[in-house]
Amino acid sequence: MHRRTFLKAALAAAPFALRPAAFAQDQSAPTQLDAVSRYLDVNGKSARVFGLEGPGHTSGLELDASKPFDVALTNRTGEETLVHWHGLTPPPELDGVPSEPAPLMRQGETRRYSFPLRGGGTHWMHAHTLQEQNLLAAPLIVRTAEDRAADVQEVVVLLHDFSFTPATALLARLTSGASGGMHGGMGHMSHGSGGAAQDVNDIEFDAYLANDRTLGDPQTTRVENGGRIRLRLINGATATAFTIDTGGLDGRLIAVDGQDVQPIKGRRFPVAMGQRLDIMFDIPPEGGAFPLLALREGGLERTGIILATAGARIEKIAATGRAKGPLVGLDLEPGLKAVRPLATRTPDRRLAVTLSGGMHGYDWSLEASKPLRVRSGERVEVTMRNMSMMTHPMHLHGHHFQIVSINGKRIAGAMRDTVIVPHMAEVAFAFDADNPGKWAFHCHHLYHMAAGMMDFIEYERA
Repeated sequence: MHRRTFLKAALAAAPFALRPAAFAQDQSAPTQLDAVSRYLDVNGKSARVFGLEGPGHTSGLELDASKPFDVALTNRTGEETLVHWHGLTPPPELDGVPSEPAPLMRQGETRRYSFPLRGGGTHWMHAHTLQEQNLLAAPLIVRTAEDRAADVQEVVVLLHDFSFTPATALLARLTSGASGGMHGGMGHMSHGSGGAAQDVNDIEFDAYLANDRTLGDPQTTRVENGGRIRLRLINGATATAFTIDTGGLDGRLIAVDGQDVQPIKGRRFPVAMGQRLDIMFDIPPEGGAFPLLALREGGLERTGIILATAGARIEKIAATGRAKGPLVGLDLEPGLKAVRPLATRTPDRRLAVTLSGGMHGYDWSLEASKPLRVRSGERVEVTMRNMSMMTHPMHLHGHHFQIVSINGKRIAGAMRDTVIVPHMAEVAFAFDADNPGKWAFHCHHLYHMAAGMMDFIEYERA
């Protein structure tokens, strides 16, 4: 999808009718969710941003996996908008991509979304327009009975990159080739070896947020001595990958993109835009203060929260570190093993796409060797080759997929909905075609998507 098409879709409100089954409702009241306009203090300066508020004006939603998704969304932002339920598998007309097929919601409009859930997980919801940059995003946590029964304290963190410059202006600067390294402007840097340079960070943001706060005034969460913590971390940034640094705590990664994996121990875990991590920690019996930091890829900037027991000394943490954050790659991926992988099966259909484009002209594309069409019941394998000089976190709507190959080496990897494809790399995933419709398939770098790196995988009619 070319950037002009994206922007046209983001502003369109074509006539639209939902099929009757889409809004199948029982007699119980739905959970209320409001898309709102609000003000946020960022480093001492006020900014008008958006938000998604659930019951009690809390950010986001916490739902029960044993019940259907049943939400009444009201638009109170003051402008047209629409919400995508990232990580869930709704029918296509409820997916939240403007004009595919649903129009944007008018100010004051309420729509009811009702469909079955397929289990628990750490997910999120966000606008599928440039409004995502302006914090129109929030956690969407679905808990199972096992989650609720566990003697574990949950901590939910949504990461974001923030700019005082409007997203439309950021995109215009990128596509015009403007530069200058200013905050909120466009910039990039290169890393690499062997003559293969990698472009990193095409936007310099004004701040990096964890639950709407910088390290100048971070969220401090009280925890118990010897307690167990489950961090549900969501990278809701539009254009920034991070490495999660757990500092003095040993972490156990237990889920990615809301899908359980066999635990992996570590203190550093990469997370690209759109991805989620569930990490378990055991607080030492003696207690203390424990920063959990998100290190910006290729930059000194960082954000995060602090876990602290009663009476612990909490020291000030600078918003910039001494060393640049690691490049986010595929080092972790081959070691991830799904707890509930796809059943072993030979693919019925193989699709191949090439990711291309570059900073010159800022024109990104997803090019397929043949139409991206599938049939219900098929096992589909998609191979992505990245011929550009930037990493792309690729997201498929409406499905969960399993990573099956990295640079030609077969693996039985994690179940995901978003996977990164580094520059000059190849990644393949497989999924079962069990949710008929037309599904967005795109880079989750907002500006790459807006500039053309978006297509659709469409089911053929039987």
